[in-house]
Amino acid sequence: MSTLKGKRILIAKPGLDGHDIGAKIIALALRDAGAEVIYTGLRKTPGFTARVAVDEDVDAVGLSLLSGSHKELVAETMQELRALDADDIPVFVGGTIPVEDRAALMETGVTGIFTAEMRLDDVVAEVARVLAPVRAA
Repeated sequence: MSTLKGKRILIAKPGLDGHDIGAKIIALALRDAGAEVIYTGLRKTPGFTARVAVDEDVDAVGLSLLSGSHKELVAETMQELRALDADDIPVFVGGTIPVEDRAALMETGVTGIFTAEMRLDDVVAEVARVLAPVRAA
């Protein structure tokens, strides 16, 4: 079943972190679920990520963060999206995110946080749930 058919999702690696295997695994899982995935590559700025999200008219942004600077990079990305009037785009964060930092990230407007302990099917299901069209009753 193509749970994400027709959805465009940006996967970004902001900051100086050079490890992208997890981001690529998520990108492939989302693609296999039917999404069109745009991958920014390594070491992009939050401003670049926000501009690509707007230019590519994506339905969601996934930030992969392993460097320990997740709080700053997420806050900057959310600020850049707001500056481009694109703060309605759901932003998911994945990677090495300590439990004690998760509430603060959610307060910045992050839609969901994914960790290495999660099953790929669960990640895809949560993204699909968030991006599902709202049906009138």
